[in-house]
Amino acid sequence: MISRLCFCLTLISFGVSSHAQTIHSPDRKLTLQFQLNAAGEPTYQLRFGAKPVVKPSRLAILLQGQPGFDKGFTIAKIDSSVHDDTWTPVWGEVKQIRNHYRELAVTVQQAAVQNRQLVLRFRLFDDGLGFRYEFPAQDNLKYFTVQDELTEFNLPANHKAFWIPGDYDSNEYTYSTTRLNAVNTTPIEPIQLKSAPTTVQTPLMLKADDGLYLNIHEAALVNYPAMMLNVNTQSFGLSSQLVPSATGAKAYLQTPEHTPWRTIVVADNAPAILASKLILNLNEPSKIADTGWIQPQKFVGVWWEMHVNKAAWNYSDASNLKLAGTDWAALKPNGRHGANTANVKRYIDFAAKNGLQSVLVEGWNVGWEDWAGNWKEEVFDFVTPYPDFDVSELQRYAAGKNVKLIMHHETSGSVTNYERRMDAAYRFMKAHGYDAAKTGYVGRIIPRGEHHDGQWMVNHYVHVADQMAQNRLMVDMHESVRPTGLHRTYPNWLANEAARGNEFNAWSSGNPPEHETILPFTRLMGGPMDYTPGIFQIKLEDWNPERNKDKQVHTTLAKQAALYVTMYSPLQMAADLPEAYEKHLDAFQFIKDVAVDWDDTRILAAEPGDYLTIARRAKGKDEWYLGAITDEQARTQTVKLNFLTPGRRYTATIYADGKNADWEKNPMAYQIRKVQVTSKSALKLQMAAGGGAAISFKGL
Repeated sequence: MISRLCFCLTLISFGVSSHAQTIHSPDRKLTLQFQLNAAGEPTYQLRFGAKPVVKPSRLAILLQGQPGFDKGFTIAKIDSSVHDDTWTPVWGEVKQIRNHYRELAVTVQQAAVQNRQLVLRFRLFDDGLGFRYEFPAQDNLKYFTVQDELTEFNLPANHKAFWIPGDYDSNEYTYSTTRLNAVNTTPIEPIQLKSAPTTVQTPLMLKADDGLYLNIHEAALVNYPAMMLNVNTQSFGLSSQLVPSATGAKAYLQTPEHTPWRTIVVADNAPAILASKLILNLNEPSKIADTGWIQPQKFVGVWWEMHVNKAAWNYSDASNLKLAGTDWAALKPNGRHGANTANVKRYIDFAAKNGLQSVLVEGWNVGWEDWAGNWKEEVFDFVTPYPDFDVSELQRYAAGKNVKLIMHHETSGSVTNYERRMDAAYRFMKAHGYDAAKTGYVGRIIPRGEHHDGQWMVNHYVHVADQMAQNRLMVDMHESVRPTGLHRTYPNWLANEAARGNEFNAWSSGNPPEHETILPFTRLMGGPMDYTPGIFQIKLEDWNPERNKDKQVHTTLAKQAALYVTMYSPLQMAADLPEAYEKHLDAFQFIKDVAVDWDDTRILAAEPGDYLTIARRAKGKDEWYLGAITDEQARTQTVKLNFLTPGRRYTATIYADGKNADWEKNPMAYQIRKVQVTSKSALKLQMAAGGGAAISFKGL
């Protein structure tokens, strides 16, 4: 911590006037106003200069079986303070983060309900607002059930919105770009479960016609369900929709308790939205005292070959197997099992040769034969390998090559089974030299049918991160709730999937070229994504002509390289097969070189759904890496290099789209050139349709 300033003012008066309470952001561009209306309902509004961001909007929590925290309030106490400090993340996009805000905490009470109290806490930053509900310990409120949260975000106009359906169990959709009055999820095929036709997920990215950009999400999601947003297509108002539990209730709580922060990031330019650290600042500091064992890294893995039908997760084609009592060695192997000792050694060799730190292996453990689509309680035990996967030999071999293996824990939705076996699984990892695991939650949650984004599962994800931290293990969660900045509190929680990743290009309609220009403004606002970039064999027929006919990745090869900069994660996969990289070793050099942990990040150009250009400086080095991507439109962009150290010369190695490159017609055409540059130089980048450019800057 470098500096701290805190100034507090408290006004205590039972029956304080309901007149508006107003605070300004430190730079005074944002203004928050809180007020009780005539019915004693809490309301707030937000302005950016003279422009309305959120019109007067109500705040309410409804309870099951007792009066709600919704009306009949008077103000009991008002606290105001200023906070300013700087903190250093364990890993991240920048070396230090300033946490500077003005806070307003309003305690309101309901005389008609035994003077029951609620605290509404607001933190106003230069880049936006965070607020939450707090339930103090009090004699007349101990255990309670949240039936609904009625937080409103009443918008002043029919903004342009980038949205996906409010599915309670999946985030794996492509984005729709419409006006708010056109939000309708009915034509979209649901992946698992879905709420009302006008319910969308957060983070929700919005663009106003008056030039403002807004992002609505939440921070520090703990012991509470995820928040979706109901869209009023007539008034353009948004209201919270909490993911229900299996019983229909939203949350089971005990005082003292509080909700997650509701966040509104606002700016008059798109790059400032991406530069915001508001969500991280609203999370608690690290719970891990010694973080030296947490290592950002790049990895390869036995994974993509299964998606492109070159190999299989399952060892046998038998069905109706049960974990207990099965003689796995007696089963007839199908000859397609990818996680075999010889194949994994091949990946270890490739990682060692190219300076990649680790190898993920999926399908190593028994149970993959028939779980998909079945509601089975005990599928995996997370400690029993298939007969052709020699755990001890691979531990020895990887250690000899200075490469780590990443464990895969697919729960198959049987979360209680995973929790029962968690201790044994983590002991097994430690005993065999594994430092990290990728978890998965495919399918409906067993046993009660809880939703992936409900309170019960939210608590499970935090429990996994905490238990892995206690075992000095890192985790990458897939099919989980979208992140809300908890990687500050649990820095061993390196990444999540929680969105439509690169693998959808292998077996679906794929991801449209604009997809990667939207994700940083939506899903990545809450935290890093394991997007699995780096697919160089764009046309997938080469791996399996029969099954992959007409399948391809919807980008150029150069754009796949650029994603390592534009799609931030401290855990980056070189996702293609080794043989694909061996055909393009000159382009693979960028993946070998690019960092995964950064001291500085500059958003050079951005527009959601259109384009994005980011430059980042590697941790502890005077090396910069730049990624530029575009949607389906070809673009030419001139990039000023004034982020480079003045007075120093650099070699810029430019990995760009080829002359006739096109994501659909000619995606693998690329060119590489080197030029010497300084901070006074500028580079002209020509990006093909669905293309991009990646550049490394190394000092001479």
